[in-house]
Amino acid sequence: MASPVTETEAVRVRVAGKVNLALRSGPRRPDGYHSLATVFQAVSVFDEVEATWAKPGQITVSVVGEQADLVPSGESNLAVKAARLLAATAGAGQPLGAELLVRKAIPVTGGMAGGSADAAGALLACAVLWDLDVTPDELRELGAQLGADVPFCLAGGTALGTGRGDQLAPVLSRGTYHWVLAFNEAELSTPAVFAKFDELGLATEPLTVPSALLNALVRGDVQALGRTLVNDMEPAALALRPELRQVLDAGRELGAIAAMVSGSGPTVAFLAPNEPAAVDLSVKLSGAGLCRAVKRVSGPVPGARLVV
Repeated sequence: MASPVTETEAVRVRVAGKVNLALRSGPRRPDGYHSLATVFQAVSVFDEVEATWAKPGQITVSVVGEQADLVPSGESNLAVKAARLLAATAGAGQPLGAELLVRKAIPVTGGMAGGSADAAGALLACAVLWDLDVTPDELRELGAQLGADVPFCLAGGTALGTGRGDQLAPVLSRGTYHWVLAFNEAELSTPAVFAKFDELGLATEPLTVPSALLNALVRGDVQALGRTLVNDMEPAALALRPELRQVLDAGRELGAIAAMVSGSGPTVAFLAPNEPAAVDLSVKLSGAGLCRAVKRVSGPVPGARLVV
């Protein structure tokens, strides 16, 4: 771990959002969770978490940036929970304190793991701030206690997630993939989408990720990848937000190789064949006026990283 950070210094961590190239879900388990088989890809839309020293035992958070007003600023904030969990488990009984500042760009309740990204950022930032002797694997284990997507937000890249999505294995991925993201005005909570998923009886058994998708990533074949994207959550998200169908159709008509709801939605992700095509698609989609905002991103990118 790095040398101790003085009380006048800040530790800043940048952490990426994600898209699910494949998201397969089984039925609800007795523990309330769903077993998943998913392929994550971290993409270049980032939140930043900054940590500075605070009074012993005091952990607070402020949120600025896009949709900041939608993020809780109290004890229910995932970044605060992450810092408190880290202090309790790795702080050797010290009454550690931190002031957290989250700069948002990942959409809130948008199916891109924005809250999980902030938790991942807080874990790494506070571990460095407090000079704790924790390994990356230990941080990922703590992250899994906070949310299924947190371990991936720490790791980044492209990975296969099983269990609740928190058991990760790296996936070989060649090349860079260009995405256009359409951000929706309304939010969609993940629990609500899973509840609708259960209501509609959409569970997949057995849980498998298409081998053709993994092969496409190995070859860096964007066209083949577009043919194999799959999201079991999409019908449930569309049932709750039918207007997303118009966004999906518009992107396909404007040249996307593939279109899908990202995770539990309502963000819609469009795969473009190359960067110039992504630029063209983002301009046209912005002009269509069907969404709150459009952002062009690429992946894979690294997970949580210190900003120096």
